[in-house]
Amino acid sequence: MMAGDVVGIWEVALSDGVYRIEFEHGTATGKRVVWINGQEVLRRDWMFKLVGKETFTVGGMETKATVNIEAISGFTYEYTLEIDGKSLQKFIDNRSKVTKTWVLQGEFVDDGTETHFTVADHDCCIKALSSGKKRAGIIHYLMVDGEAVPGWTD
Repeated sequence: MMAGDVVGIWEVALSDGVYRIEFEHGTATGKRVVWINGQEVLRRDWMFKLVGKETFTVGGMETKATVNIEAISGFTYEYTLEIDGKSLQKFIDNRSKVTKTWVLQGEFVDDGTETHFTVADHDCCIKALSSGKKRAGIIHYLMVDGEAVPGWTD
Protein backbone atom coordinates (compact mmCIF):
# COMPACT_ATOMS: atom_id res chain seq x y z
CA MET A 1 0.00 0.00 0.00
CA MET A 2 2.49 2.65 1.09
CA ALA A 3 6.11 3.43 0.41
CA GLY A 4 8.65 4.20 3.09
CA ASP A 5 8.05 7.95 2.95
CA VAL A 6 5.20 8.13 5.52
CA VAL A 7 6.20 10.96 7.83
CA GLY A 8 3.04 11.63 9.83
CA ILE A 9 0.14 9.56 11.13
CA TRP A 10 -2.78 11.15 12.93
CA GLU A 11 -5.90 9.58 14.51
CA VAL A 12 -8.74 12.09 14.16
CA ALA A 13 -12.07 11.63 15.97
CA LEU A 14 -14.94 13.31 14.14
CA SER A 15 -18.68 13.13 14.77
CA ASP A 16 -19.04 10.24 12.30
CA GLY A 17 -16.05 8.17 13.40
CA VAL A 18 -12.30 7.98 13.88
CA TYR A 19 -10.13 8.55 10.83
CA ARG A 20 -6.50 7.55 10.40
CA ILE A 21 -4.69 10.12 8.27
CA GLU A 22 -1.27 9.22 6.91
CA PHE A 23 0.94 11.64 5.04
CA GLU A 24 3.69 10.55 2.70
CA HIS A 25 6.38 13.07 1.72
CA GLY A 26 9.16 12.24 -0.71
CA THR A 27 11.77 14.87 0.08
CA ALA A 28 13.81 13.92 -3.01
CA THR A 29 10.91 14.24 -5.48
CA GLY A 30 8.52 16.44 -3.54
CA LYS A 31 5.89 13.69 -3.79
CA ARG A 32 2.94 14.19 -1.44
CA VAL A 33 0.31 11.56 -0.75
CA VAL A 34 -2.56 11.64 1.78
CA TRP A 35 -4.21 8.38 2.90
CA ILE A 36 -7.40 8.25 4.97
CA ASN A 37 -8.14 4.85 6.51
CA GLY A 38 -5.87 3.23 3.95
CA GLN A 39 -7.47 4.95 0.94
CA GLU A 40 -5.40 7.35 -1.14
CA VAL A 41 -7.27 10.68 -1.32
CA LEU A 42 -4.61 13.03 -2.68
CA ARG A 43 -1.42 12.53 -4.70
CA ARG A 44 1.09 14.93 -6.16
CA ASP A 45 4.03 13.08 -7.68
CA TRP A 46 6.38 15.95 -8.48
CA MET A 47 6.52 19.12 -6.42
CA PHE A 48 9.46 21.44 -6.87
CA LYS A 49 8.62 23.21 -3.62
CA LEU A 50 9.22 20.82 -0.71
CA VAL A 51 7.35 22.96 1.83
CA GLY A 52 3.79 24.24 1.77
CA LYS A 53 0.26 22.97 2.47
CA GLU A 54 -2.02 20.21 1.26
CA THR A 55 -5.74 20.65 1.93
CA PHE A 56 -8.37 17.90 1.66
CA THR A 57 -11.60 16.83 3.38
CA VAL A 58 -12.19 14.11 5.97
CA GLY A 59 -15.35 12.18 6.84
CA GLY A 60 -18.97 12.36 5.81
CA MET A 61 -19.25 15.99 6.84
CA GLU A 62 -16.28 16.84 4.57
CA THR A 63 -14.36 18.48 7.40
CA LYS A 64 -11.49 20.64 6.11
CA ALA A 65 -8.04 19.24 6.88
CA THR A 66 -4.64 20.72 6.06
CA VAL A 67 -1.16 19.24 6.36
CA ASN A 68 1.44 21.98 6.81
CA ILE A 69 4.98 21.13 5.69
CA GLU A 70 7.75 23.31 7.09
CA ALA A 71 11.52 22.99 6.82
CA ILE A 72 13.17 23.39 10.20
CA SER A 73 16.80 23.11 9.07
CA GLY A 74 18.81 21.09 6.62
CA PHE A 75 16.93 17.85 5.95
CA THR A 76 14.56 18.20 8.90
CA TYR A 77 10.86 18.81 8.23
CA GLU A 78 7.92 19.44 10.54
CA TYR A 79 4.42 18.23 9.65
CA THR A 80 1.32 19.63 11.36
CA LEU A 81 -2.25 18.55 10.73
CA GLU A 82 -5.03 21.09 11.16
CA ILE A 83 -8.66 19.98 11.39
CA ASP A 84 -11.13 22.83 11.01
CA GLY A 85 -8.25 25.24 11.63
CA LYS A 86 -7.19 23.57 14.91
CA SER A 87 -3.66 22.22 15.12
CA LEU A 88 -3.07 18.59 16.08
CA GLN A 89 0.18 16.87 17.04
CA LYS A 90 3.29 17.82 15.11
CA PHE A 91 5.55 15.25 13.53
CA ILE A 92 9.17 16.06 12.93
CA ASP A 93 10.96 14.01 10.33
CA ASN A 94 14.74 14.19 10.35
CA ARG A 95 16.13 12.55 7.23
CA SER A 96 19.48 12.01 8.93
CA LYS A 97 17.80 9.38 11.16
CA VAL A 98 16.87 7.19 8.21
CA THR A 99 19.79 7.84 5.90
CA LYS A 100 23.32 6.67 6.47
CA THR A 101 25.18 9.66 7.84
CA TRP A 102 28.66 9.66 9.29
CA VAL A 103 30.22 12.48 11.24
CA LEU A 104 33.97 12.16 10.89
CA GLN A 105 36.64 14.34 12.38
CA GLY A 106 39.90 14.86 10.59
CA GLU A 107 43.00 15.56 12.63
CA PHE A 108 46.08 17.46 11.60
CA VAL A 109 49.34 15.50 11.53
CA ASP A 110 52.87 16.57 10.56
CA ASP A 111 52.46 15.92 6.84
CA GLY A 112 48.71 16.59 6.30
CA THR A 113 45.44 15.31 7.78
CA GLU A 114 44.06 11.93 8.81
CA THR A 115 40.40 10.97 9.15
CA HIS A 116 39.92 7.76 11.15
CA PHE A 117 36.84 5.53 11.11
CA THR A 118 35.91 1.86 11.46
CA VAL A 119 34.15 -0.41 8.97
CA ALA A 120 33.26 -3.96 10.06
CA ASP A 121 36.07 -4.19 12.64
CA HIS A 122 38.66 -2.74 10.25
CA ASP A 123 40.55 0.40 11.23
CA CYS A 124 40.36 2.79 8.30
CA CYS A 125 41.97 6.12 7.63
CA ILE A 126 41.89 8.62 4.80
CA LYS A 127 45.21 10.45 4.65
CA ALA A 128 45.46 13.76 2.86
CA LEU A 129 49.09 14.64 2.21
CA SER A 130 50.77 17.40 0.28
CA SER A 131 52.35 16.23 -2.94
CA GLY A 132 55.09 18.80 -2.49
CA LYS A 133 54.25 20.07 -5.98
CA LYS A 134 52.11 23.12 -6.51
CA ARG A 135 50.29 21.70 -9.57
CA ALA A 136 49.59 18.28 -8.04
CA GLY A 137 48.16 19.68 -4.79
CA ILE A 138 46.93 17.20 -2.18
CA ILE A 139 47.06 13.42 -2.53
CA HIS A 140 44.50 11.23 -0.71
CA TYR A 141 45.20 7.67 0.41
CA LEU A 142 42.82 5.11 1.87
CA MET A 143 44.41 3.00 4.60
CA VAL A 144 42.75 -0.18 5.91
CA ASP A 145 44.32 -1.87 8.93
CA GLY A 146 47.47 0.19 8.42
CA GLU A 147 47.95 -0.79 4.76
CA ALA A 148 47.40 1.52 1.80
CA VAL A 149 44.68 0.24 -0.52
CA PRO A 150 46.35 -0.20 -3.94
CA GLY A 151 44.98 2.02 -6.69
CA TRP A 152 43.01 4.24 -4.29
CA THR A 153 44.64 7.61 -4.63
CA ASP A 154 43.30 10.63 -6.38
